[in-house]
Amino acid sequence: MYRLAALAVSLFLLAGTTVACGQANSPSDHGRHSETVTTSPGTAMPTGPVIAIEGMGFSALGPVAPGTEITIVNKDEVEHSVTSRTKGTFDVHVDGKGRATLTAPREPGEYPFYCLYHPAMLGTLTVK
Repeated sequence: MYRLAALAVSLFLLAGTTVACGQANSPSDHGRHSETVTTSPGTAMPTGPVIAIEGMGFSALGPVAPGTEITIVNKDEVEHSVTSRTKGTFDVHVDGKGRATLTAPREPGEYPFYCLYHPAMLGTLTVK
């Protein structure tokens, strides 16, 4: 009986966490420049550079040219973002199991980013 009760509480807490992650602030709530994106659960492999989001982490991405279109593929169930640490540079939100695109900045440099919903998720976009 104790195991069943513990399992029920665990499932309840997990479900609440998932909903909270997926319903955090929407892009319009942040007051910063956001990319206009479309998300879709398409299965075709994108051509060109990709940032994959899986297991609450970002994949590594090699350097890209200024203005390159980068596909973001979210393999997780919850919404994530690719948000520049430099306010207004880029802020792309991707639904769970969705895709979006990000246009690399026109200026060469290192652009650290994170997930607005999960701040421990970190990455760096290198533009050369």
